[in-house]
Amino acid sequence: MKVGLEKLENHEGVAVKALLDSGVIGLFMNMTFAKEKGFKMEKLKKPLIVRNVNGTINVGGAITYQVKCNMFFQGHMERARMDMCTLGKTELILGMPWLAAHNPEIDWEKGEVKMTHCPPICGRRKQEEREEEARKVEKDEDEETLRRLVPRKFWKWRKVFGKRELERMPVRKT
Repeated sequence: MKVGLEKLENHEGVAVKALLDSGVIGLFMNMTFAKEKGFKMEKLKKPLIVRNVNGTINVGGAITYQVKCNMFFQGHMERARMDMCTLGKTELILGMPWLAAHNPEIDWEKGEVKMTHCPPICGRRKQEEREEEARKVEKDEDEETLRRLVPRKFWKWRKVFGKRELERMPVRKT
């Protein structure tokens, strides 16, 4: 699946192909890809040993660096920490921790991934909550919010303080 990554230091965006893998216990970015795209790599205090599926130690060696970036997919946004390692031609792997946290709907036949079960910390969920709150404010604006913001002596002219009136251009008098 295609995802967008944003570098934290300069907000530069990079499109990347991500592999979903429920057998992987982390989020991983290809070291070569990270260097080519100019991601800021942070050295880990302690190296992490990487083992292949068959139990052998990965030829790329231990993980010694990580990258922090923003990741975007279908309106979903999150701050991600990815361990750097050799992944061959794969640029990014989203493993079981990511899959468990977001529980995406996956249609394997169509190759579609939908972010319909995002957790409360997800940027998409927060954006939806802000939009819902804005809709509530718009509905209540004409009465409750208006009474709170506009002094009582001006209530008889409350229509001019409403959203509809504020968006309308006044009639030009010549």
